[in-house]
Amino acid sequence: MTRIAGIKFNANGKIYSFDAKDLELREGDGVIAETAKGLEFGRVAEAPQETDALPAQPLKEIVRKATDKDLERVAKNEAMKPDAMKTAAEKIEKHRLPMKLVDCEYVFDGSKLIFYFSAENRVDFRDLVKDLASAFHTRIELRQIGIRDECKMLGGIAPCGRPCCCANHMDDFAHVTVKMAKVQGLSLNPTKISGLCGRLMCCLSYENEHYTETAKKMPKLGSDVATPDGTGVAVSANMLKEIVRVKIPVKDGFEYRDYPLEDLTVTKRMIGNGGERREAAEESEDEE
Repeated sequence: MTRIAGIKFNANGKIYSFDAKDLELREGDGVIAETAKGLEFGRVAEAPQETDALPAQPLKEIVRKATDKDLERVAKNEAMKPDAMKTAAEKIEKHRLPMKLVDCEYVFDGSKLIFYFSAENRVDFRDLVKDLASAFHTRIELRQIGIRDECKMLGGIAPCGRPCCCANHMDDFAHVTVKMAKVQGLSLNPTKISGLCGRLMCCLSYENEHYTETAKKMPKLGSDVATPDGTGVAVSANMLKEIVRVKIPVKDGFEYRDYPLEDLTVTKRMIGNGGERREAAEESEDEE
């Protein structure tokens, strides 16, 4: 039987599974774990759980619960980051490289310093690495990241006025498509549906399942629908509340009324381009 704990190495990073052995750990505890980069400091995101299931690949172990000395080492690494960033920025400018320095981190034991940067194209940074190694007297690694990773690292305030989802609570990036915006009836103006990274906002995926299922039941806009007050034309729909606004003919003209979806039946459906109409004679709940 294996005791598996979930560990995070960054506050907004992924949760990785580790063998907790017989360590008594609680959520939030600091630990030192064996990783591909060597010994790393992380925090318990999921308390150890016993399981008989064999993992797909052997799990690395949690070496120990973090001690006061370990925490001091982590704090020292964090304190050295600003100077490292300043020096690296100066070196990049010196070598006139087309790259944007995003962040850096020292591995737990200080044996390696990793710099993260973004760039439109591949960058030949071999001379820069040599220069940085001479300046810091440690192993240097440069990693090129994408625009979404940059936003996740730096964070910021999204168009909604809240912190960016990727930097606040998301372990990984959501799969987002323009179709999601269409189904939700949002403006397809890129400035309206793009986040700080310039890509589609991750939050478009949050309610997509509900919108997709509800859209199958909703009458097409422009369709003739039977209501408790007579036949009218569907002019708009509230997907979240499942309410349809219908244009109803009245004595002196027309009137707009809202109806729950279950009170409506489609009698003529507007389909095709250019306003082509065909008889459908089907209930809205049968629409695909």
